[in-house]
Amino acid sequence: MDKQAPTKLIKSKALELGFSYCGISKATFLDNEAKRLEEWLKRGYQGKMSYMENHFDKRLDPRLLVDGAKSVVSLMLNYYTDEQNKDPESPKISKYAYGQDYHHVIKRKLKELVSFIKSEIGEVNGRIFVDSAPVMDKAWAERSGLGWIGKNANLIHPKSGSFFFIAELILDLELEEDGPMKDYCGTCTRCIDACPTDAIVEPYVVDGSKCISYLTIELKDKIIPSEFKGKMDSWMFGCDVCQDVCPWNKFSKKHNITQFQPHEDLLKLNKSDWDDLTEEVFQELFKKSAVKRTKFNGLKRNIEFLSK
Repeated sequence: MDKQAPTKLIKSKALELGFSYCGISKATFLDNEAKRLEEWLKRGYQGKMSYMENHFDKRLDPRLLVDGAKSVVSLMLNYYTDEQNKDPESPKISKYAYGQDYHHVIKRKLKELVSFIKSEIGEVNGRIFVDSAPVMDKAWAERSGLGWIGKNANLIHPKSGSFFFIAELILDLELEEDGPMKDYCGTCTRCIDACPTDAIVEPYVVDGSKCISYLTIELKDKIIPSEFKGKMDSWMFGCDVCQDVCPWNKFSKKHNITQFQPHEDLLKLNKSDWDDLTEEVFQELFKKSAVKRTKFNGLKRNIEFLSK
């Protein structure tokens, strides 16, 4: 079978499964990203995310993750919604965490895609990845023509913006590659200007240790550093500021995935409800949610930091 036929089959099935976009790149070493990652780590921008220092080579070479890897299939799944907290004083949650944990939703779709590939194309070996291994998903999506990495370090699609989850299949199957596209950020600096903690230290470079998403999710310390007092913009889990201000997100369309709909009570809670949050309510609201990553005590820490 030539490369074109299996490529068309895979892309068609991906769209049928609900993915917004699918692109393909050759499984090879990420030269440019290696230099940037090394510099980023040297500057300490990973903060206390020590796992970012591990598996340096594997992050940059998919052939170390899948024997005989030939292609990286990048997939994007829209999670954009215009729903917001009813109480403007209420602490905020990033849109991506409104509904069920995306890891589980996407993995189910990817497993179905792999089954399809094996049944239609034949014995193909590979692995699925959803934020679960040292894979530079934005770099692969950019190489696969699914957008460009913007000044806020998010992948931006020119017709749909940046509110997407990214996932990969690394396969030992040779497929037709898509080339990268142009960077259309131009002279715009809205994301840099709007970041409440000045985490975008220069265009395309984010100091992870200053990012509100890091402070509210990744940082496990009992106390958020006092230097961020009054700068959190009411975010208790994640942050959407640099995406909300991005002009390309005027093209965002609401997702149609039922699992990403928020719990019926989530956006109704007012500020005092969050201040008085109990573990019982936390477990009910976030039963299948990515917010469980912070655990109850972590979310309470974030809420208290906003309230003091």
